Formats: sequence, structure tokens, C-alpha cells
Amino acid sequence: MTAATTRRRSGGRAARRELRAQGSSGEVVGPGLKGGSFKPLGARDIERIHQTALDVLENVGVGDPLPEMLDTALPRGCWLSDEGRLCFPRALVEDIIANACHRFTIHARNPAFDVTLGGSNVNFATAGQAVTIYQPETKSYRPSTLVDLYDLARLTDRLDNLHRFCQMVVATDIADEHVHNISVGYALLAATRKSFSVAVGSRPEDIAELVALFDIALGREGAFLEKPFCTIGCCPILSPLRFGEDGSRVALECARLGIPGDYAIAPQAGATAPAALAGTLVQIPAETLATIVVTNLAKPGHPTVYAAWPLVSDLRTGAFSGGSGEEALLSAAAVQIGNFYDLPTSVGAGMSDSKLPDNQAGFEKGLTTALAGLAGANYVGEAAGMQASLMGCSFEALVIDNEMLGAVQRTIRGIEVTDETLSYEVIRDGALGAGHYLGSEQTLLLMETEYLYPEISDRNTPDVWQEGGSLDIGERARERAREILDEHYPEYITPEADAKIRERFPIALEPADMRAGRG
Repeated sequence: MTAATTRRRSGGRAARRELRAQGSSGEVVGPGLKGGSFKPLGARDIERIHQTALDVLENVGVGDPLPEMLDTALPRGCWLSDEGRLCFPRALVEDIIANACHRFTIHARNPAFDVTLGGSNVNFATAGQAVTIYQPETKSYRPSTLVDLYDLARLTDRLDNLHRFCQMVVATDIADEHVHNISVGYALLAATRKSFSVAVGSRPEDIAELVALFDIALGREGAFLEKPFCTIGCCPILSPLRFGEDGSRVALECARLGIPGDYAIAPQAGATAPAALAGTLVQIPAETLATIVVTNLAKPGHPTVYAAWPLVSDLRTGAFSGGSGEEALLSAAAVQIGNFYDLPTSVGAGMSDSKLPDNQAGFEKGLTTALAGLAGANYVGEAAGMQASLMGCSFEALVIDNEMLGAVQRTIRGIEVTDETLSYEVIRDGALGAGHYLGSEQTLLLMETEYLYPEISDRNTPDVWQEGGSLDIGERARERAREILDEHYPEYITPEADAKIRERFPIALEPADMRAGRG
């Protein structure tokens, strides 16, 4: 008899309690599941893309290098072309790849939420920096605020299938960029135990200020950099193949301080990258590897993510399309190439073009996030809450997408085939006995570890659904978001640290906005 058929216990809730008491976690999905089963490219395809990308870096180069890049790159054999573009010898690029950081942990203040990047571990995160918030009552959008960002982060703090919080919206109510950056860092620090990411725009000098703020929260100078729980988001490349001054300075400052690099490289096929998908897949590693090379020349072995985030144009209009099949395919292929380099990877997915959390949003997000996860992205950003081609964000969609990501993770986990799960004895006993498996010991054993149950998706009969008010998933998600936001006002900063932070830094988030009952 198998282990699954030898245990005897009563059914239902009592059986589940006994399982937990005996050490079964009951977790069907979670962070760090192993992906990599989906491979849209063949081995020969990847090799050709890699070699062509090296040709681009060596012969075309990257324009507008910063002087500090030249200080480290030229002595290592790089050169400036006649057009002033920084060219990288292929031997140097391959040497940097071989000696780069291949595994690292993005820490959280609560170690239970640490995220390990490397190999094919899969995690999901928010991101996006939208400028509007969806209002379901009027089916319209309004400008996003700092309070919205705080609310989105504390909502995500309670959503189990989102493993990081990266800045979802811009606080458009704060005009001063310095006040904005510091206030965003404070708001996320106050709202979530998970690791998070902040964008500092054109002010790399604000990174040191954020480090000081985080140190105050932790209680001593230097504590944050020992285990950084915040990464700094930026785009160091302006496609095609130019260094962006602001993003590059941010990347180099992070390398100097030792904050893990998470720099999105986002060429748009048909606009800022070739319309041929294979051509876009050449430009992506050329631009991404250029960033990894210059940061590693500044600080060898600096932990940097291969953050290839390809985008797609609707060639009829030139507009960005985040939910297309081409987007899903390109993102998965970009991850596969990053895994070929054995570098930590991230990619954007879940970027629906729909303005509503509707059927269109559902199939676009499901397709793109599933393929990215199955390809083995170490973390998938923009995976929840984003609408309107990244221009808008929705609280309801954040809750819906969290549930969707649970189902996506279940596909990543796959099917375990063992002597026990092949179920010979269970099939024999069911066929010769009751004629079903509803009350079998195996069913009771596996119901919380093999199957994932939705929280807001409806599986009732039509009659029960009608008796409950005929709510659609958006209405149920709105209720769930409201329940969490009404009661979850975490206190992750001590009153003493909060007073010191507010005395030293310009914090725009008011204490009244961080207490229950504010409306």
C-alpha cells in the first residue's frame, strides 16, 4: 500500500487540521517555483541571436556613453567608433557574463518574503508607474496620488501570489521630484513587509537619501545596505542602442552603493526595435548586456538583473500593445535568452491594453504572465493591476490578477509523477469498491496540497450565484479590496523612527492617511 492509502482519518476540516498538525504546509503554490519548461527558441536559434548581439555590440556600439563609463571601459579594450559610440569587444562581453553575479537574494524586512533570483526560480511582482487610477463607479480614470500608491502597496502586502511590490503609480499630486522620491520610499516602507522598488527619475542623489531614511527605520546606520530590501528602478538605455543619461547615472550609483541593479531594457518592436521579432530579440541582449557590462566594470560582480522587457507596437497605429500574442512570445523568448546566460532574469507581463478589468484584460494577462512564468523568469513585473497599456492602475484588477497568478503558478509547479501519485492502489480500490474517489484517503490527503481554490472566482451554480446578488468578478474583487484596505493599516515603522524620519525628510504622506477610518 502507498503512503497515501495507509493513513486513516476522518474527513473534512478535521482531516485538514490533522494534516497541518503533522507538518503539511498545505501550500499549493508559492514563491520560487521552478519554471523553464516553455522554450520558444531552439538551441541553434539562441546561439545565432547571441552571436548577432555580440556583433552589434562590437561593430555598432552604444551611443552617448557617460564619461565615467569611458573611464572604466576604455582601459578594458573598449573603444569609441567614429560616430562616438562605445564598442565592446566580444571577448570582454563574454568574460563579464561568465564572472557576473548569477544568484542573489532581494531581501525583505521580514525574511519570509525574501526573493531569490537565479536559475529558473519564478516570482511575481507589481510594477508599471501608471499616472491614473481606474474608478469603477464611473468607468473613468483620475490622476494617481501618493495615497493611492500607499494603498496599493498595503493591499499587495496581503496578496499571497505577489512576492514583491514595485512602484505601480506615480504620485502626480507631488510636483517636486525630490519630495516625490522620498515620500514614495517612505510610503512603501510603511505599507509592506515585502521587498519593493522605487524609481528616482533624474535624481540619483536621492538614492543616498533613501538609504539614510531606511537606516533610521532599521535603527542604525549601515543596516540597509547589509540586506537591501529596496531596489531602484530605472531605464538606462534609450532604444535603439543609446545610453540614457538619467537612467545610467542611477544604475552606476546603485552599483557604487551596492544596491542590486534592476534596470528595465524596453525596446518596442516596430518602433524602437526591428519589426522582425528575431531582430528585436537581438537588440534586447545587446542593450541588456551593455548595461550589465558597464555596471560590472564599475563594480565587478555587482548583482544585476538581466531585465529584458520587450514591448510591441500595433503597427497600424504605432501604439504600444502590452497584451498581444507577440508580447507574450517575445517576453518568454527574452527570458529564455537570459537563462542561456545563466543570469538572474526579470520581464514585464500582465500589461493589458483593456481599459477595464474585463474579459480582454483576463485573456491578455493570463497569456503573457503564464508564458513568462513557464519560461522561467526569476520575477515577472507588472504582473497585476495594470490597465490601459500601462497608463492606468486598478485596485480591483490587482485583486483579480493576484488570484489569476495563483492559477498560473499552479501550471508552473506542474505534475509530480511518483509511485504514490500514479495511484495504482487507489484506482484499484475505487474501481472495485465505492466507484468514486470523493471519500478516499488520498483525496483527503491531497485536497489542500494538490489543488488551489479561488477566493473571488465564482464556482457556484447559477441559482446560488443569483441568490448572492449576481455579482461579477469585478464587484467581488472591489468588495475584497475594500475589506483589506479598511482594516489593514500596518505599523512597520516604529513611532520613534517615524518621528525622526519626518523631522529629517520631506514626507508628503500625512499620518491621518495611514489610520483606519480615513474613508
